[in-house]
Amino acid sequence: MDLELLAADWLAQDPDPVTRAELVALLDDPAALRDRFGAKLEFGTAGLRGELGAGPNRMNRVTVMRAAAGLAAVLGPGKLVVVGYDARHNSDVFARDTAAVLTGAGLRVALMGDRYPTPVLAFAVRHLAADAGVMVTASHNPPRDNGYKVYWGDGTQIVAPVDGEISRAINAVGRVDELPLGDEWVTLGQGAIVQPYLDAVTSLPLGDARELRVAYTPLHGVGGSTLAAAFMAAGFKSPMIVGAQHRPDPDFPTVAFPNPEEPGAMDLALELASAPAVQADIVIANDPDADRCAVGARLPDGRFRMLTGDEVGGLLGEHVLRNSSGPDRLVATTIVSSSLLGRIAEAYGVPCTETLTGFKWIMKAGAGLIYGYEEALGYSVGSDAGLPVHDKDGVSAALTIGAIAAQARKDGRTLLDLLDDQARTYGLHATAQLSVRVEDLSLITRAMDGLRENPPAELGGRKVESAEDLALGANGLPPTDGLRYRLAGGARVVVRPSGTEPKLKCYLEVVLPVAGDVAATRAQAAEDLDALKRDLSEVLGL
Repeated sequence: MDLELLAADWLAQDPDPVTRAELVALLDDPAALRDRFGAKLEFGTAGLRGELGAGPNRMNRVTVMRAAAGLAAVLGPGKLVVVGYDARHNSDVFARDTAAVLTGAGLRVALMGDRYPTPVLAFAVRHLAADAGVMVTASHNPPRDNGYKVYWGDGTQIVAPVDGEISRAINAVGRVDELPLGDEWVTLGQGAIVQPYLDAVTSLPLGDARELRVAYTPLHGVGGSTLAAAFMAAGFKSPMIVGAQHRPDPDFPTVAFPNPEEPGAMDLALELASAPAVQADIVIANDPDADRCAVGARLPDGRFRMLTGDEVGGLLGEHVLRNSSGPDRLVATTIVSSSLLGRIAEAYGVPCTETLTGFKWIMKAGAGLIYGYEEALGYSVGSDAGLPVHDKDGVSAALTIGAIAAQARKDGRTLLDLLDDQARTYGLHATAQLSVRVEDLSLITRAMDGLRENPPAELGGRKVESAEDLALGANGLPPTDGLRYRLAGGARVVVRPSGTEPKLKCYLEVVLPVAGDVAATRAQAAEDLDALKRDLSEVLGL
């Protein structure tokens, strides 16, 4: 492999002066060239995602134009593609490059006229009867990253075999400076797509209680104005927004990682919620592209407790089931989420399907899907009329949890009281995560190989009753890199590499009956989860 020739070819076709200058400065650095040209970002079911910079192993204008040309080749001339983008570095540039390549190839393009949340793009695909959609975003990745997510005509993220077809078409693309470029696309204003989206999410079953104090942060992302508009359109007061995190900022200056699950990310929102002049009932956060939603509830002493994704998932799931009545309803969650939704669905006489991790799989769960969630703060809330968005949607989830909290407040209760009700009814389903971030991805491979070669016989003082290698497929699911252990007493552990970050993630659940005091049962569950974490950490050796 002649790295210098590859770099020279790249320089000759790169339309971006910034990445050209970056690459020129690296021509005498073989290690840097090998990093950028020795591999390439692979297009898969999550599209593309990676660090910004020059070369095929980075996100840049050449990579994006090649992806757009591959998509155009698979779709064919005359098809309609909606293109959206968030506020990350170069998102708007990548979106316009995509529009230019697609229109140059004879396709029709509707380009979002501003930076909008990912669920607005997913909604737009179906609303405009488009054949596909492209969202330029890296969701909650670090500031140096960007990404390219593709939706198909049903408004869901692509899965096999479409992802493979697009990947092969990308590989067949020649030089991007020889691609025909067009400029005759339609620009979508707020009235054309945001208003229909707001109409759809505010038509969800939201009850009539509206007294609620909400503290909110978009974490420097694009969710702020859309979420505030949704709350006001539904009859709520506008949430009180963290000033320092209100405006979109691709550098995310106030957080180490722009993910509400990360330590410290919610500090400013919790500070606002606790301020004497605010005294919020709940605190809500979206991630930067607003497809995820985090929720915190006020404790009796005035402090706040962040709810887990599984806790919010259970509250939203029961709300949807209680407020729907269709004969062919279906709910879905993932193999790493709590088993609580299955217990709730059983009580309502509704089937619950288990899928692989990711909303691309949840949305394929089956006909009649009215609700789906994953523990990583992703929810799609629907009704008997179906799902407004065929992907996770942090705005409609926030609006619905706000309606639940407002009704609880009207009844003199809180979200925490509702969680206690569920624990008494269905058993306490307590979940936790053990997540290990690594610099060297081979460590994750080594840990997974070690577990396969020497599976644990006991974890957290509980006998391992069964072990499933998810790479072989389980219960009819497609193969995926992961291991699932079922433990004595209804506990469960799933270990899998993250699909979007350099992490090994372990998902833990214990299920305990509540015979008396819920608080005491929660304390016991916390001890059990800590014991599982300790044993897993030792077994993994990371």
